[in-house]
Amino acid sequence: MFIPKHFKVTDFDEIKGFIQSNSFGIVVTTKQGKPIATHLPLELHKQGDNYYITGHMAYANPQWKTIEVENENVLVIYQGPHAYISSSWYKHENVPTWNYQSVHIYGTASIMSEQELEEDLRLLLQKYERHRKNAVLWEKLSPQTKKQIKGIVGFKIKIEEVQAAYKLSQNRNDEDYHNIIDKLNEEEDLNSHQVAEVMKNRE
Repeated sequence: MFIPKHFKVTDFDEIKGFIQSNSFGIVVTTKQGKPIATHLPLELHKQGDNYYITGHMAYANPQWKTIEVENENVLVIYQGPHAYISSSWYKHENVPTWNYQSVHIYGTASIMSEQELEEDLRLLLQKYERHRKNAVLWEKLSPQTKKQIKGIVGFKIKIEEVQAAYKLSQNRNDEDYHNIIDKLNEEEDLNSHQVAEVMKNRE
């Protein structure tokens, strides 16, 4: 991913927070030179000194067969809020642009064992269900429901490289920066408001 120096993020703790807040990612692999991708809920875990991204996809999805290929990297893409930035929001004439947050992860992937997949599903349910009144946790599922694990394939990706770009008008002067936040908050779409909030929190 091309990242101008103004927008490059290298603080891994900050990147981890972004991944955990925007955990519905895109897993990209190749089949005979053609890129293929699936949109999936993903989780970040630490094992020893290494970080892994875990997830699962339907057994009927042929992409899982391309995951465990020797010497080939898997790409995972995480996208945050994004918004159009009008050139009319600057004090001086300039070109319009787009603000966004994006993280690319490269790593080597492997297929999980059934036991590993069960543990990953247990943690996934705990994360998204524990605050609910009638939480649907792994321990409460019937044996028949648990058998449906046969219909999915779990995978884990050992993180080898991280690229993060937060293009949030950092290259603008204070007056333009604050005016962009104000103008984004005047827009009608939620994405613009979310970008404004991110920019405000990074002041």
